[in-house]
Amino acid sequence: MKALHYLPLVLPLLAGPVAAAEPVDYLRDVKPILAKSCYACHGAEKQRSGLRLDTAAALLRGGNAGPSLVPGKSAESLVIKAVTGADDTKVMPPKEPRLAPGQVAALRAWIDGGAKAPADEAPQVSTRKSDHWSFQPTVRADVPAVKNTARIRNPIDRFVLARLEKEGIAPSPEADRVTLIRRLSLDLLGLPPAPREVDDFVNDPSPDAYERLVDRLLSSPHYGERWGRWWLDQARYADSNGYSIDAARPIWPYRDWVIAALNRDLPFDQFTVEQLAGDLLPNATQEQKVATGFHRNTPINQEGGIDVEQFRVESIIDRVNTTGAVWLGLTVGCCQCHDHKFDPITQREYYQLFAFLNNADEPTLELGTPAEVEQRKDARGQIAALQKQLKPLDPTDPAGEDRWEKNLTTDLRKLLPPDIQAILDVVENGRTPAQKEKLSEAYRKTDQSRHVLATIGIESPLAKAANISLGLRRIELDKQLTALKATAPVGPTTMVLQERKAPRTTQVLLGGDFTRKGAQVVPGVPAVFPALQGHESQPVGLNRLELARWLVDPHNPLTARVIVNRLWQHYFGLGLVETDNDFGTQGTPPSHPELLDWLATELVRQGWGLKAMHRLIVTSATYRQSSKARPDLITVDARNRLLARQVRLRLEAEFVRDAALEASGLLSRKLGGPSVFPPQPEGIYRFTQIDKNWKPNVGPDRYRRGLYTHFWRSAPHPSLTVFDAPDASSACTRRNRSNTPLQALTLLNDQGQYEFAQALAARVLREGGADDTERLRYAFRLCLARQPREREQQRLGELLAREGRGAEAWVTVARVLLNLDEFITRE
Repeated sequence: MKALHYLPLVLPLLAGPVAAAEPVDYLRDVKPILAKSCYACHGAEKQRSGLRLDTAAALLRGGNAGPSLVPGKSAESLVIKAVTGADDTKVMPPKEPRLAPGQVAALRAWIDGGAKAPADEAPQVSTRKSDHWSFQPTVRADVPAVKNTARIRNPIDRFVLARLEKEGIAPSPEADRVTLIRRLSLDLLGLPPAPREVDDFVNDPSPDAYERLVDRLLSSPHYGERWGRWWLDQARYADSNGYSIDAARPIWPYRDWVIAALNRDLPFDQFTVEQLAGDLLPNATQEQKVATGFHRNTPINQEGGIDVEQFRVESIIDRVNTTGAVWLGLTVGCCQCHDHKFDPITQREYYQLFAFLNNADEPTLELGTPAEVEQRKDARGQIAALQKQLKPLDPTDPAGEDRWEKNLTTDLRKLLPPDIQAILDVVENGRTPAQKEKLSEAYRKTDQSRHVLATIGIESPLAKAANISLGLRRIELDKQLTALKATAPVGPTTMVLQERKAPRTTQVLLGGDFTRKGAQVVPGVPAVFPALQGHESQPVGLNRLELARWLVDPHNPLTARVIVNRLWQHYFGLGLVETDNDFGTQGTPPSHPELLDWLATELVRQGWGLKAMHRLIVTSATYRQSSKARPDLITVDARNRLLARQVRLRLEAEFVRDAALEASGLLSRKLGGPSVFPPQPEGIYRFTQIDKNWKPNVGPDRYRRGLYTHFWRSAPHPSLTVFDAPDASSACTRRNRSNTPLQALTLLNDQGQYEFAQALAARVLREGGADDTERLRYAFRLCLARQPREREQQRLGELLAREGRGAEAWVTVARVLLNLDEFITRE
């Protein structure tokens, strides 16, 4: 299929051929053909396939497929091929009437004559402008007046109450203090409160007790962990490369950067700039370079035989789509192959965004102090020097290693160390770099023995002595090399972006196919948005830094709206715009448009501080309402879009684990560091191409927060999957919340959950008081924060008695409590 199959040129039929003897005039003979029927699809208002035909210059410039004509060569011109169907090109226009032979002849004659046209030809004036609400500037609305001023805690409540009063709906009462502290603790930290914290808050008579609680939680280091998880979903963070091989990757320092940045309340505009372009900042720090790991979270295909350029392009496409989804809340990925069907974004504009991200290399950054990095560099230099001495004495090579492995019989394999046998059982393209190095080491040791034994067949004493000397020298150097490698300092590394000195050329990929390159483009932003300030006439040379700053420019109508909407979504289950990842024309309009814009402008007014926005939302009376269902709302607002109450939300996958760890007393509160391996069921990797070495941690690392669980893309930890953790293959801006029997079975029978139940039982027996009544109340408060009701106390007592009241009986009670719907739900 030819490239022009997708060039939608519309050149319609007009009456009568042009006289052959008369020279073809562009204004008299050619432009009327274009004007009558072409401008509808290729004029000022619409440019299908990036093609505009209302001036000769635009025709020469062409569209996504490149120039539409070659002056002097009509047979090579795309426009002629399109209107004639030459070279199996789809004939244009696609519908009747088609061009008459005389009209085609006029076009040919004009092109063959040099395609002359007036230099001062003016294009049509575009009146194209989207009137869709999300593309309009944010306007800070006046805070509305309401009748029920007693319910006002901050301006948010006025917007919500104004709508409720208009509909004649009363808001719900404020939740009790126990519910409020548990709600706040889970929302801000992802952890339930301790009984002592509940008592302190419930018994605090000061009028600002609630506000001080909010401030205390926001200042906790665990705030960064809870809200770091929110951001890592959007960053599609994982600890492995994905695809079938799914090798481990060093990128946990980026995860730790996110946690630290949120804890120190790095303003969101700077948070954005550092992640998209930290390496381009003046005198970029190590931390700012680490931040660019945001766009290194793309999957990497390591299979043999792949086209490396194809998957490099796919990674850039992922970055463009992720940027559009995370910051703009738009489905820009629809433009990879064609103009957006619904939103005012063209395919050419998509590749202009692509151009911003196409000029980065993908190195691995070594972390540590300058002295530590220098020590590692020195050690590598010593290793390289030894390897240079060893090379003339070491005849081993990859081909020889491959022959050695293929010739290993079952009996010979049994003579090798167990760890080497295990590596040999892993398919070649699934071995980690460390495994490959270890196998090469085993091969070299085998070859060392062969080197010395080879002297047996040598008759000359001098030659035999020389060979033995060389063999022994080889063994000695290899020993030194092994010892040096064992003692060489090793430090963490992480994957980052780094701008290239020589930028790549970016072209439109016709149909999204990396092999079909169309017109060349330079960095730019869609025309429906405000232009890049100060760069309107100088697009060449723009880089990721300009793109990042444009995203958080207050004139950009989307970023602030999108971010405050996502914050709102986490507190109320749905955003003010329900389709949080689609602010385009196919998305839902905001339920409270004035409130959305007020919050967006407030975010900017607060210096893009996220903690200020969290505090604003959670201190509102709207947030503090009871979540109890109300029969009067079932018919008028069943989905609670008017916010007459709070909502019950099941905890996210990681926080289900964290809540159990906290209640049981097992939680390790260590922040950051390499990902960990808590217990998981056997056989998880029977269905993956490559087996993974999942060795459960012992000690404190076994009880780290779910945020730190090593995430293999090909087979995530089952407890994460069953509770709807995203697969990290693309940006996730809103998690699903399902309700399945597998969740109950996991809470009852998973090895980790059973350990938590055992620890909770031991904690209750150790700390819960002198009798079963006190212990049951303590266990209940550890899990649910509140006191048990009489009937609940009675039923738990009956269960304890039936199980025999011993330690195992308490484990049974603990399993019940940790499996309650209320335990895994934020009220």
